[in-house]
Amino acid sequence: MSLAAISGVIERRILANYRIDPEAVRRVLPAPFQPKLVSGFAIGGICLIRLGQMRPAWFPGARGLSSENAAHRIAVQWREGDELREGVYIPRRHTSSRLNVLTGGLVFPVVQQLAKFEVRESAERLSVKVGSASDGTSISVAGSVTSDWPGGSVFPDLRAASDFFRGGSLGYSADASGRRLFGIELNCETWRVEALAVERMESSFFEDISVFPRGTVQVDCALLMRGIGHRWDNRGALCCG
Repeated sequence: MSLAAISGVIERRILANYRIDPEAVRRVLPAPFQPKLVSGFAIGGICLIRLGQMRPAWFPGARGLSSENAAHRIAVQWREGDELREGVYIPRRHTSSRLNVLTGGLVFPVVQQLAKFEVRESAERLSVKVGSASDGTSISVAGSVTSDWPGGSVFPDLRAASDFFRGGSLGYSADASGRRLFGIELNCETWRVEALAVERMESSFFEDISVFPRGTVQVDCALLMRGIGHRWDNRGALCCG
């Protein structure tokens, strides 16, 4: 059994991003994915998202479940026939919700690991720490809302970064068997982003030098989204012919 769509509200979403050597990224991508490049760099990062009022899309009203969630993402493209598609490959997903873990892959094709989240936030500053005993993943991101854009980013400005990440709404990750890739697509009622000045950005996945050798991963930029109605649509298994 799987649900066609789930609706809710993005209460807070941080997109903390790295620019990465494409060759290092290619080694971790399953077929048919290739890294989507910006100025010669691959783009990877962490999505730290608090979801509220989560419920089947057909269920009326504002009641629903809430959870903190984290996803490691890599921007990718691939071909389906003659069409070049784009989205994100998600090697790891974590959640604060035991229900999400128990139902992962059953009611929605997303397998998640349980993790502990420590969140501190105000209107201007946010800090999120994630730790998972099940697979050893650790994440720590902190930053402040800003009107400035980091000079070293591969994106020239906030608008260019916003357009890039808006195009990565379709995410694929492996099922419980690890043999098939299933996709879910994020459809937002509106798209509003703010720049986040990075004060701290750590990820045990992207800092694993056995996967990403020293010097191949650099902090690039971070974006913030808040208070946005949305829907997750099940796109099924990837089939590229």
